Formats: sequence, C-alpha cells, structure tokens
Amino acid sequence: MDRKVTPLIPEPIAQLQRQLEQFRSTQPPRTKLPDALWQAAVDLARQHGVYPVAHPLKLDYMGLKKRLDGVPRRTRKPASPAAAFVELVAPQPARLEECLIEFECSSGGKMRIQWKGPGLPDWASLLRAWREAEG
Repeated sequence: MDRKVTPLIPEPIAQLQRQLEQFRSTQPPRTKLPDALWQAAVDLARQHGVYPVAHPLKLDYMGLKKRLDGVPRRTRKPASPAAAFVELVAPQPARLEECLIEFECSSGGKMRIQWKGPGLPDWASLLRAWREAEG
C-alpha cells in the first residue's frame, strides 16, 4: 500500500487558493493576477513563509518574494529631463613644491634627484640618459 502524505494547508491559504482557482477558471491563461490577490498572498507569506504560500497557490516563488521584500516586479527609473546646459570644469593641476626621485640599477649604481620648482622634468629622458651612462 502506497500512501501519499499531503500536508495540511492552513485555512487562510486554502481560502486564497479557492479564490485563485475561481479567477483562473474565468480568465484566459497567462492573465495577470489582480493586485488584491497578490496583496493577499504577500500578507499570507509574511505569516507562513514564501514557499508554503507560493507552492499551493501555484504562484511564482521569486515574484512573491520580490513583492514581499517591497521590490516591484519591474522597476523603471523615472525619465529625467534633458539637461539644458552642462558646464564642464577642468580640475586644477596639482602643484608640486618639491620632489625626490631615486634610481638604482642592478649593478649597484644610484642616482638621486631632488627637484624644486613648478614644472616637472622629463623623467623618462633622465632615466634613459642615466642608463646609457651606466652601461
């Protein structure tokens, strides 16, 4: 003898189940559920949990969970008005008061440059010249 054990469905869920069956029997397939039925399912999910409500009611689990969490099913950002004027401001270049750079090559040679002033030297040229002098 093979017996299936069917869990008892709480009466409020069973009532909503009957309402959903009645709605679905009078509507074409894939008809959107009214907000009142969704809200009733959300209220029951708060009390009994998402799966115990979604499964017997044959509702989309994630859809019910999103509604329970307060996230609408499809969120759209409101259209922002087109900007009439946009001002682009370039950042001010950093002022370098003083700079210390040290180079060291694999043979042990070292070069130390201490730079004071508003402009920057051409570091790549200095390094290249030093390598040529070392090599």
